[in-house]
Amino acid sequence: MATRAAIDDFLGQQHLALVGASRDPKAFSTTVARELRDHGYTIDPVNAEADEIDGERCYRSIADLPPDVAGAIIMVAADRAATAVQACIDQGICRIWLHKGAGPSSVSDEAVALCEERGVSVVDGECPLMFVEPAAAVHRIHRFERKLTRRLPA
Repeated sequence: MATRAAIDDFLGQQHLALVGASRDPKAFSTTVARELRDHGYTIDPVNAEADEIDGERCYRSIADLPPDVAGAIIMVAADRAATAVQACIDQGICRIWLHKGAGPSSVSDEAVALCEERGVSVVDGECPLMFVEPAAAVHRIHRFERKLTRRLPA
């Protein structure tokens, strides 16, 4: 389970990759990238089939990312998450966020175990938009609901 310390550390980084970025302007990964950019983050999208997404340069692979990327949000299907995590580790990215929220979850036991084995900080099963401030109303509602049900990381 994710800890608040891991969440705060991840969101304390200003240069992040978004692995599994979509070319669809209505996709949730596009929303995540836009909102994080609006909060001052530099977001490098990764999609093997795109040179540009939402007006931003897109990287075809994790290996193509610039060396100063401090963390990666993984938004691929869970069965592909461990491969993405390994590529991030190979690139020297030591903070991973396995997204869970709108759309399919990227959390897999294999991906989480790989992070833990390699000493990589992992946020597993949360949506970053619930934790950036100021959060949009819908994300504040989700955060409040998770707090009431004691599922919000402490």
